[in-house]
Amino acid sequence: MLNSVASESFLDEVAVFSAALERPFGSAQVLAVTLERIYNSFEEQDFFRYDVFREREKAPDMMFALFDLQMKLRERVGVWNKAGLMSREAQKAARDCMRATRYAIDILGELWNGYEQLPEDGRTFRAFTGGNHNTLYNRSGERDPDGTMAFRSGDVILTRGRLHNSAAIARIGDIDSQFSHVAVVYIDARGRHWAVESVIERGAIVEPLSEWLDHELGRAILFRHKDANLAQRAATLIHDRVRQANSPWGKRILYDFTMTLDEATHNLYCSKLVRRAYREASDGAVLYPTFATRLEMKNRDFVKRIGVKATETFAPGDLELEPDFDIIAEWQDYRVTSNLRLKDIVMDKLFEWMEKDGYKFDETLKVRLISLLGRMASYLSHDVKEMIEHVVPVVPINMKRSAIAAIAMLHETAEPLFQELRSLEQDRTKNSSLPLHPREVRQILERIRESRGSQIGYLRKRGG
Repeated sequence: MLNSVASESFLDEVAVFSAALERPFGSAQVLAVTLERIYNSFEEQDFFRYDVFREREKAPDMMFALFDLQMKLRERVGVWNKAGLMSREAQKAARDCMRATRYAIDILGELWNGYEQLPEDGRTFRAFTGGNHNTLYNRSGERDPDGTMAFRSGDVILTRGRLHNSAAIARIGDIDSQFSHVAVVYIDARGRHWAVESVIERGAIVEPLSEWLDHELGRAILFRHKDANLAQRAATLIHDRVRQANSPWGKRILYDFTMTLDEATHNLYCSKLVRRAYREASDGAVLYPTFATRLEMKNRDFVKRIGVKATETFAPGDLELEPDFDIIAEWQDYRVTSNLRLKDIVMDKLFEWMEKDGYKFDETLKVRLISLLGRMASYLSHDVKEMIEHVVPVVPINMKRSAIAAIAMLHETAEPLFQELRSLEQDRTKNSSLPLHPREVRQILERIRESRGSQIGYLRKRGG
């Protein structure tokens, strides 16, 4: 049992985990159980007892060790997949391990950063910048001579925004993720760098990469395909396709709210844009994801409201274990990671309460009016939308009123819970120089649910 191993330092504990990943596994079940034990070591143990979580100067070495553990896990996923060991249980356990080690890295980064919080009106660093070990490089990662990130055409960047709806997108499926969006990098003949993506508000677009990386992100991972020629073809194909679609004579590619993998549809959501780029560039030989997200919840009230029709999809976070891609670097702004962690766990609990306890969103007259105004505003010009966005949500022409209402209720339900947790965490860091353990956050949220009874924000329990 991994949990029974006594260690004098957390580095020793990580070494035990790393050795466990190297063992031969005779079955998918044994692999899944081993990965679950590693995850439980992070989830259940009080790792704050280790000096490294209290002594600032020790934090960077531990952060690098944990990142190396993540990279080893990803490397082994490819081996296990070829051996037929990556069962659904093993996939979930591997993703749980990635999430738990990432939270540990965040906490160490926050310690190293002196628990500095970004002001309400502050801006995050541009992705892959920052001087406090914000970017963790894989050993094979490339950098330009000036120390900045070296991108290639076909690179894929996985990101996480700071809003509650970003947390919702990351957690909507059966496997929890910490990422909500993805884009493809394209470098043209003049060396200009572009991001090709599909966003809810505008559909498929092309934007200068430098501006895209400055979009108030909290996390980002740079992925690179093992086949450089295929990656170049994929980037060129999708860039040209989106450019043509947005030309005066093109047909716009709107955002695909259904999240289905139907290749006959013209519309695309962000991950489906990546899927289409690589599928067409390979003449259909490459089809992502290898490990898909399932949307098989019993209570489909929320996903129906936002327009999702799929029961299996390519979620952004599915890239995290994709064997065809290498991670070049991972970045996070430690001034906001604690907030992202709290929002993740709030969303975990909201979806859990919907699924296991039968809570559903209950529209009020206020929400109905907001969603109706938002729906009407979708027919206005882009300039007019921007002028009134502080009053009416900026929504695309193909977004349903029910989706606007669901997102509004989600935000209004999650925000008070987040603020309550944030206040508790700030008190904790002031008094003990340690944040709340994710396990503690879940326990606090359960106590809040028990105290609120049948209604939590806009969520109402059936029969309540």
